[in-house]
Amino acid sequence: MQIIQKRKIFYIISLLIIIPGLVSLFYQGLNQGIDFKGGSILHVKIDKPVSAAEVRTVLGEFGLEDSEVQKSGNEFYIRTEVLNQDKSDELIQALRDKFGKVTFMSSDTVGATIGKELTRNAILALGIAAALMLLYITVRFEWAFGVAAVLAIIHNVLVVMGVFSILQWEINSAFVAAILTVIGYSINDTIVIFDRVRENMKRNRRQDYQELLNTSIMQTLNRSINTVLTSAFPLLALLLLGGATIKFFVAAMLIGFAVGAYSSIFIASPFLFEIKKAI
Repeated sequence: MQIIQKRKIFYIISLLIIIPGLVSLFYQGLNQGIDFKGGSILHVKIDKPVSAAEVRTVLGEFGLEDSEVQKSGNEFYIRTEVLNQDKSDELIQALRDKFGKVTFMSSDTVGATIGKELTRNAILALGIAAALMLLYITVRFEWAFGVAAVLAIIHNVLVVMGVFSILQWEINSAFVAAILTVIGYSINDTIVIFDRVRENMKRNRRQDYQELLNTSIMQTLNRSINTVLTSAFPLLALLLLGGATIKFFVAAMLIGFAVGAYSSIFIASPFLFEIKKAI
């Protein structure tokens, strides 16, 4: 399979996904949850057996159906847009009318300032992760491998963020955790291929570089496919059965893992070839 020779096809496929995502990010941005834009967190205890979906139904009466509801035993953590005291009292009363005895445990508000700080910290975390990976790969291999790997990581992040922007899926602090996990997963897959490239370079210094890269990719292809499938199956189960609270977190992981496997095979190595050809 001549992956390097057909690299422009894979570049076009990636651009067809990334460009609409960038346009969406520019015009409508990301649908930020209360972790980023601020909001209220209500902690209540309901004596009778109640599901998170039933609580969300009551929230829908106040136009808060998109709020995040987390259940822990018979206690619920409800994350909504910023509520004043009157609106909060009305919501608690509506829960009591619906479910009987509801004990108000606590209430907290996340201000917009904290949301901005979280955004700044998230960007900083992504930048530090990319810089450390570039340094590590440069030390272990050489700088060209590091640059190719980081470019592939940026590719993966742009795809995930673009999809979330286009579909306007809500992002929160869990989304940042998902992105960092995707980065770690995809860099691991890329390093496996690059390690095989290095081994083949030592064994066959006279082999054409395109063919060497193709050979290295094919030698690790089964491992890459098996790894992403092994990761994807439990994520699919979580997406279907895990409930509404974690669905966007799982979706980010699932998209990121699939794109990470794709970029490790079809993007990182072609980028390495382009860099090597340029120097």
